[in-house]
Amino acid sequence: MSSDARSSRKEHILQSLARMLETGPGERITTAALAREVGVSEAALYRHFPSKAKMFEGLIVFIEETLFTRISRILDDEPSALHRCEKILILLLTFAEKNPGMTRLMTGDALAGETERLRQRISQLFDRLEAQLKQILREAQIRENLKTAISPAVMANLLMASAEGRLMQFVRSEFKKTPTQHWDEQWQFLSRNMLAPFA
Repeated sequence: MSSDARSSRKEHILQSLARMLETGPGERITTAALAREVGVSEAALYRHFPSKAKMFEGLIVFIEETLFTRISRILDDEPSALHRCEKILILLLTFAEKNPGMTRLMTGDALAGETERLRQRISQLFDRLEAQLKQILREAQIRENLKTAISPAVMANLLMASAEGRLMQFVRSEFKKTPTQHWDEQWQFLSRNMLAPFA
């Protein structure tokens, strides 16, 4: 099998896994069920991924690459700290809304019984997002002569907790309560006193 064909089959397996996470909220996915969904034998699955953990890791890598590639663009295109934070959070929420199965991974819902390494990987993803917001808020003090109502670290944590809570509600409602629902009003509330000019 050519490397292109192998890559295409791997993508197909990951897409099937994401679809199963979406269509069976709360269900634990077995490699036997995934093999049936893909239309191959379990042995064929293991030729592409040595374990189910590696399949989940493939999805996590996709999530990381998608989010941080777009965040780099936001940082390049948007000079305002407030708008940077807003766009990063709406990126996270809309990505989750469009990819319900992957949101189960991001909240840890699909990782019950899986390896600790996968949970750590998700934890690192959110730590990295929070660190990015904290850096933006710290830079605002220098670049835009702005200060945060509370420390940049505490504010970044509050913003991430708000976004993560919406992801949890989305999964808990079996994808009925969308992450972006009421977010505009909530963002207005959060951002109103978030940054102010130095006196």
